[in-house]
Amino acid sequence: MRLLVLLFILHIFLALVLEGLLNKIMRIIILLFGFFVSSSILAENVTVEMLNKLEKENMVFSIKIAKVDIGDTVFWKATDKGHNVEFIIKGGVPEGVEKFKSKVGRDTEYTFLIPGIYAYWCTPHKSMGMIGFVIVGNDISNLDSIKSIKYLGKSKKTSKALIAQI
Repeated sequence: MRLLVLLFILHIFLALVLEGLLNKIMRIIILLFGFFVSSSILAENVTVEMLNKLEKENMVFSIKIAKVDIGDTVFWKATDKGHNVEFIIKGGVPEGVEKFKSKVGRDTEYTFLIPGIYAYWCTPHKSMGMIGFVIVGNDISNLDSIKSIKYLGKSKKTSKALIAQI
């Protein structure tokens, strides 16, 4: 009889230990799942307005340097008509990025999957200094390439000022 009671107590003890261990394992699995899934579900989105005027500047993006994580989306809002977004393909984006050019006067968005600096401009107003940058994943490994872009008109001065802030 004592042996049966001892075995019963041992069984309950082992069950409690294993249940506690199982609970710990489940908590770890849930935390890991949450960590990996949250980076895509909780991706941060940034909205940049395309404007004719902002304070004392004409033809400007509301955010000139946006910093995002891989998987985040930038939404460009055509607050004022007549603007678009075009990635500067020759030296202005990380390797592997395809051409991106929105229609004039339309809202657009882009989800950033490749880290690095992306230079872009408003095609009709690039010579007026309407340029911007998106830095993805805090990766500035293509900064030299960004510096070597042939900016036009007022974009030369604007790009120097912005690049100094990167």
